[in-house]
Amino acid sequence: MPDQPLPAGAGPARLSPGLYLVATPIGAARDITLRALDILAGADAIAAEDTRTARKLMEIHGLSLAGRPILAYHDHSGVGARDRITAMIAAGKSVAYVSEAGTPLVADPGYQLSRAVIDAQLPVFAAPGASAVLAALAVSGLPSDRFLFAGFPPQAKGAAKTWLAELAPIGATLILYESPRRVHRLLGVLEDVLGTGRHVALCRELTKRFEEVLRGTVEEVRNAIADRSLKGEIVLVIGKGAPVQASAEIMEDALRKALETMSVKDAAAQVAADLGLKKRDVYQAALRLEARK
Repeated sequence: MPDQPLPAGAGPARLSPGLYLVATPIGAARDITLRALDILAGADAIAAEDTRTARKLMEIHGLSLAGRPILAYHDHSGVGARDRITAMIAAGKSVAYVSEAGTPLVADPGYQLSRAVIDAQLPVFAAPGASAVLAALAVSGLPSDRFLFAGFPPQAKGAAKTWLAELAPIGATLILYESPRRVHRLLGVLEDVLGTGRHVALCRELTKRFEEVLRGTVEEVRNAIADRSLKGEIVLVIGKGAPVQASAEIMEDALRKALETMSVKDAAAQVAADLGLKKRDVYQAALRLEARK
């Protein structure tokens, strides 16, 4: 029977072959988990977004590579790098993958690597831990029962407006990442798209020495940083939106398109679900459209 993934706190030991996605601290080095340390100590190889950061983290916690390979894997790594790591796992090796900070794959490299390993029908394990998304949500003071992580907004102002307009009516707390150089402009776009009264929390340098959380309306937070040049990693948490009722014109356009390939019943059900409308009302509208043909 093959070895099982290493239990928390068990100490260095042989790991089952597979890719281990290891969350690392977003600031405070002591936020690493005991299981993450066990995996970094016991893996046959380490793959890292930034090998220098990975080496430093291991040194802080007294872990030695002891001759094990440490491989670079980042946004610009190609098929060759993925094939090399996948081949190691297929040969019975365990590989720990760490992004520069936080949880791999969450606005960090690693998706294509994990997908390649999964496609090769090889094991992928998660060693959960620090995440800027969850840390920001926890301290934001905004509802946490339903949330959406949307990543980085587009850099172009027009594209950012369109992107935010699509997110605006979602009935969930929104979480975005943004560069400190662009956060002033982003708040301006938020005012244009969401209005000045939507509540937000701007979280900066979470778990680090100069951690800061600014809470208030978009206008209040924008004014609070208007004369400041911010530094460090920024997470912006945005309060829930209110669903927008689709107009009759939008509903009819959606129905006409759906009726090209669906029955009246199926088209009505699909459009009602997509637009958040009552099935009965959409079905009656679909019947009227069919009668006009």
